[in-house]
Amino acid sequence: MNRFVLLGVGALALAACSKPAPSDTATPAEPAAPAPAASAPAAPDSPTLQPPSFDCTKAQSQAETLVCGDARLAALDRQLAALYKRVQTSPDELDIAAEQRGWIKGRDACSRAVDPHRCLVESYQTRLVELTLNAGGIQVPAKVEYRCDDNSKPVTAVFYNDIDPTAAVVSWGNDQAIVFPVPVTREENNGGRWGREGVDLRIHNDQTTLEFYGTTLQCQIAK
Repeated sequence: MNRFVLLGVGALALAACSKPAPSDTATPAEPAAPAPAASAPAAPDSPTLQPPSFDCTKAQSQAETLVCGDARLAALDRQLAALYKRVQTSPDELDIAAEQRGWIKGRDACSRAVDPHRCLVESYQTRLVELTLNAGGIQVPAKVEYRCDDNSKPVTAVFYNDIDPTAAVVSWGNDQAIVFPVPVTREENNGGRWGREGVDLRIHNDQTTLEFYGTTLQCQIAK
């Protein structure tokens, strides 16, 4: 079974979290493309603090301590723990366990990031998407292909609007990034934005701008 694993996800995540963030990111709705979500899910203003899946009195890293003190991170941890428990019964159980150990190391490295909270949120969200896609049973939307000013490598995106968290997989050549919707401004209402630290996919009418770890591409949907 072919497993979905982000190429270099640990290195990309840590490298991105160690840099100043590019501009925010987020939600597309393009013609001839599978309709991306209209806007980012709104986070509760002050969610009730409930414990994560692990015992906070035995937190083993600074990252786990941060999770224990943040309602959103604790909720993501519980969601991931429940999903991980479900997928452990798959034939790829050993691969999943090895990936999970690697993910924990990457998550713990977020404590050294410029913005540890953002790094941790994106780390949890990314792992949730990876496990969801690997588990199967979801309909894969049509791939959107882009024609960019630099066509040395193909640019594509697949928008997953029906999973939790909502996400898109952006590919530039052999490199991939899982990105998430963020709110758009009034001026950006004719499109949307998706992103994560270091990656920004901005859509406005028929124009798309992709910032991918230091490279900026101007694109249109390929006809």
